[in-house]
Order: sequence, then structure tokens, then C-alpha cells
Amino acid sequence: MTSVTEPRTSLGTAAARNLATTTKSEPQMQGISPRWLLRMLPWVDVRGGVYRVNRRRVCVAGTAQVGFTAEGTRFRVIPARLTGLPPLRGIDDEDLLGALADRFEQREYAPGDVLVEQGRPAEQVVLVAHGKVHRLGTSAYGDPVVVDVLSEGDFFGQDVLTGRHRTAEHTVRALTAVTALTLSRQAVEDNAALRAHLESAHDGTPRNKKGEVDIAVASGHSGEPALPGTFVDYELGPREYELSVAQTVLRVHTRVADLYNEPMDQVEQQLRLTVEALRERQEHDLVNNPEFGLLHNVDRKQRINTRHGPPTPDDLDDLLCRRRKTRFLLAHPRAIAAFGRECGSRGVDAGSVEIEGSRLTSWRGVPLLPCDKIPVNGTTSILAMRVGEEASGVVGLRPAGLPDEHEPGLNVRFMKVDERGIRSFLVSAYHSVAVLVPDALGVLGDVEVNR
Repeated sequence: MTSVTEPRTSLGTAAARNLATTTKSEPQMQGISPRWLLRMLPWVDVRGGVYRVNRRRVCVAGTAQVGFTAEGTRFRVIPARLTGLPPLRGIDDEDLLGALADRFEQREYAPGDVLVEQGRPAEQVVLVAHGKVHRLGTSAYGDPVVVDVLSEGDFFGQDVLTGRHRTAEHTVRALTAVTALTLSRQAVEDNAALRAHLESAHDGTPRNKKGEVDIAVASGHSGEPALPGTFVDYELGPREYELSVAQTVLRVHTRVADLYNEPMDQVEQQLRLTVEALRERQEHDLVNNPEFGLLHNVDRKQRINTRHGPPTPDDLDDLLCRRRKTRFLLAHPRAIAAFGRECGSRGVDAGSVEIEGSRLTSWRGVPLLPCDKIPVNGTTSILAMRVGEEASGVVGLRPAGLPDEHEPGLNVRFMKVDERGIRSFLVSAYHSVAVLVPDALGVLGDVEVNR
């Protein structure tokens, strides 16, 4: 059967489109994230490119974790990292540290094995090279309670080095398969050079519970006691944060800018997406930069681990109670989802808060801000921070009064038009982040997101 085509009696749509004006969107970009950290951090305008954090002098010894090298299944503690143990702080004798590292013995523990039992003689320093352990105590009612969770790089029993605490204060039990390096009390006592250092390490300076040099103060109402004299001592070598920079050269052909500039400015759109990319890199650096990034600048006492793997309400309570006025928690979206699952399985309402028109998950009224710059590979971390100079918290740093400033902390400088007619612009974003006091920033580590 032959089909009959009806003759067209009006203008077709295909031809009509040649006379129509197309409505176009601006160029879109998948890599743009909410960048909550950049939005929520208070920013300090820094002059001279350097921000110095002055603090009271601190006498706390040993604030870092120990480190290891591994060959197959064999671990060895890095000698220089042994100074992370409080009694060994200040030792710069490489031969002494090397000899001490060689005396550590490797031991393997299965889940549930007891490494040290409360009340038994404490006869060894234990470094956790791999795995996770629970430090268990006893409540006022006689029930076992989890005092702490230790993982790779953590240690216990360091008082063996000083001869104190002849009995273990806590039971330590393996939560996973654990590889530990141990140093016996006898090995310490046999090392004369080490004993000499330990005997001279403490200078007797009074200090408060934060490790700061104490300020002598008298209190009372009766009598006429002699008032103590005092002064506030400062750190002699305060930390200085230099501003980092993320840069790129934007190139736009003059022909493109001249002929194809309607209805959208080509240079403006190129610049907009370039700035978005620089801001993404800026937030990545604030989290991950090994020199000033938040994940690398958490004080050891502010590092805790999850009790069982996934992030639970108990874990976030442990994280929040270590600092006053926690402003927000920063977590990968998968970690926030894992926390939501744990709350759901317990029948707990996590709660939510509204910030800048967005409804966000919260805990105890503290928002969990999503940040995809936090690394996640089966496990991840959750950051908690107090912010602002007035709260002695965490502050973002950027320069003040940049020439050719396009946005705060970011400038765009015209460079040249080359012989091919290409215009070049140098786009620079300057930034850093400073932690004013150690307890302003904390991290919950070993957060499992797959269960």
C-alpha cells in the first residue's frame, strides 16, 4: 500500500528555527561543590603574608604519634619518631634512638586478646603498629567502660620509661587483629644513656592541666597572706603561617572575545569557571595540605577513634565534649550518611538545622557540614572545630588589599596579548588556615562508611 504525503500548508519548525533566538544557559561545571568550609570559616585579613600565633609557653612533652616502616609483615618504629613518647621528648641523639628502636619486639594479637590487664604489673611500652585496641576501665558501679580507642601510631605504657605506675591502670583489649611493638622495662633499665636523659628531662616548671606554664594566684578571705608574684610566659618560637597560593593562567583569544561576546561575555564566563576551580583547590588545601591543612594539624590529644567502626552518637559525643563552643562538624557526605544509618538503627533522631537556606543534619544542635575534600577509602575522618579569633578557634587566612582584587583573597591580573592574539590573565587565590589553640580542632578517625 502506497502512503500519500499531504502537501505542507505552513512553515515547518526546522526552517522556522533559523529565525528564532535560542535561549542559552551559562556554562555549567560538575566540579562545583557547596564549599561549606570556605563559607563558614571566619577570615582574617593578613598583612605581610604571614600570620603569627602567639601562645603561652607550653611544657607538654610528646604530642605526636609514633611512626613505622614496614617490610612485608615486619614493622620497625622510626627512631626519630620515638620522641612522640612524652618521656623521650627532646632527645636528639640518633644513635640512642636507633638503639632503642632496635630493642622493640613485634607481637601479634587476635580480636579479643588482652594486651595488658588492669592491676597487673606494667612491664612494657606498647606501640600500636596496626589495628585497633580498646582501653577499658571500671565505672563507679563496677562495670567495664571504654576509656579510649587506640589505633596505628598510638601507644600506652610510656610510664615504664620513668619508672612510675608499676601496675597497669587499664585493661587493653584488641578490637581487631593487632600488630604491636613492645619494649620491656628491663631494656630501659639496661640503657644508661636513656636513664640519664630521663632523670634530667623534667625542669620542675609548674604547669596547669593544659601543660601551660602556670600563673600563680592566691584565693581566700581570711587573714593577710603573702600574695604570690607571677607573670605570663610566652612561647619563644611561636608558629608562623605563610599564605599559600593556588594559581593558573587564563588564556582567551581576542577573536573569541571580539566576535562571540553576545549575549554572554566570553572572558567573564571563562573567568567565572576558573575562579570556581581555584576555590575548589583552595578548600582542598585547607583540609589536606601537609603543612597547614586541618587533617595534619590536629593535636594528638584531640585525635580519637570510633569505638566500633561506623560513626555513632557516642563517638560524636566523645568528639564534642573535648572542646567548648564547637561551631560545626565537617564530614564527607558518606560519613554523614553512615551516621544517619547508625542513628536510625538505634531509633535516635539526629536532628537538623537550617543554614543559609539549606537543611543540614546535626547532632546536639551542631551541624554536620558536608565536605567531599576529606579523603575516604573505606574509612574517613570527621573534624570538629571552634572558630574565630575571639573564641581562640580556627581561622582562615587571606591577604588584605590585593592589587587587581577580583574577590577577597583572589586577584586577576592582565598579563599580555601575544603574537597570536591570545590574551592572558594571571588568576591567583591566596589562603591558609590557623589553629589558635590545640583544643579548637579535633578529629574522629577510622570512621567506617561501608557498613
